[in-house]
Amino acid sequence: MHFVYVLKSSKDGRFYVGMTTNVEKRVAEHNDGRTKSTKGFIPCELFFVEKFSTRVEARSREKYLKGGSEKEYIKRLWSGNSTGYLPAGRQGASDF
Repeated sequence: MHFVYVLKSSKDGRFYVGMTTNVEKRVAEHNDGRTKSTKGFIPCELFFVEKFSTRVEARSREKYLKGGSEKEYIKRLWSGNSTGYLPAGRQGASDF
């Protein structure tokens, strides 16, 4: 299984989109400062996770979510939802 995940920085509210085969390990690496792209923005919390059966599918979704309009979509979802999670089917922790 391959996963696309979105993190939200507790420090400044930035979002980070990534891909992995082990979500728990990858989030820990981010929060331990072992990831250059998020090191200055930790701690981060898991915003949502999506599961894919192939790496190609996951990479395609990751690239899509990293696009400008989709990043804005993620920000709007965060600000418009008091729980901080996407609608059912796209929320994360139980999916990995």
